[in-house]
Amino acid sequence: MATVGEWVSGARPRTLGAAVAPVAVGTGVAAFEDSAVPLRALLALLVAVFLQVGVNYANDYSDGIRGTDRGRVGPVRLVGQGLAAPERVKFAALLAFGAGALSGLVLVTLVGQWWLLLVGGASLAAGWLYTGGPRPYGYLGLGEVFVFVFFGVVPVLGTTYVQTLDFPATAWWGAIGVGALACAVLVANNLRDIPTDASSGKLTVAVRLGDRRTRWLFSCLLVLAYAAVVPIATGLGDGVTPAWLAYLSIPLAARAGLLVADGARGRDLVGVLQLTGLTTVVYGVLLGLGLALGG
Repeated sequence: MATVGEWVSGARPRTLGAAVAPVAVGTGVAAFEDSAVPLRALLALLVAVFLQVGVNYANDYSDGIRGTDRGRVGPVRLVGQGLAAPERVKFAALLAFGAGALSGLVLVTLVGQWWLLLVGGASLAAGWLYTGGPRPYGYLGLGEVFVFVFFGVVPVLGTTYVQTLDFPATAWWGAIGVGALACAVLVANNLRDIPTDASSGKLTVAVRLGDRRTRWLFSCLLVLAYAAVVPIATGLGDGVTPAWLAYLSIPLAARAGLLVADGARGRDLVGVLQLTGLTTVVYGVLLGLGLALGG
């Protein structure tokens, strides 16, 4: 039976930066527009965090029962390592998704825009079908698309919208930046798992591209994230000069990029994964703060 610590590790807390960053940016945009609503921002954060935890447990369950997690290095795999019964991990995933859905329902009720329930439903379905269901799209090389949309575009624009009832240009650029870093987290993870994914038939983008080109993809995603700050800081109407604060996270991103460029493999890529996750949350918080100060 898994210990409490193993259940916590199975939730992969180091990935939660991917939930915090988009909400921070979306709330920063709302503050820039003088429309920030703290309670709605908090509820958006709960939705994002519960969805992230649900996806992590769902992946653990689905990959575990398919045998994909055998022999992997990195975070605890509750099912793959035989630490918890598959049905218990499945229940944990559904519980997290349910908590996210409840938080989202409260948020939609406050906003009064019921069409947002469709967005929430799509997010839940995408989270489960990433590695679950008869044809998981994560096994077809579409994982990065899911992450960019549902951990970049949807949460940034959604957090902005529930506070402003608008989709300003700053939110779109912020979504691109956060989405790129969220994708970089996934690419680092899949780069590490190329050998085991290839042998188990999980055709991720990393497996399809191969080791060298996946490393180039990782670098390009980092560059894209910081390029997205430029139009926010200089080119959108009045400009949001304090948005340059996001560049204070560059040393973290550069360290991760250099490790990947230097050929880090196996357990060394676990450190890259942690650095990239930390970069994501620091970038998101600093960009959100810069946007708020710009307002």
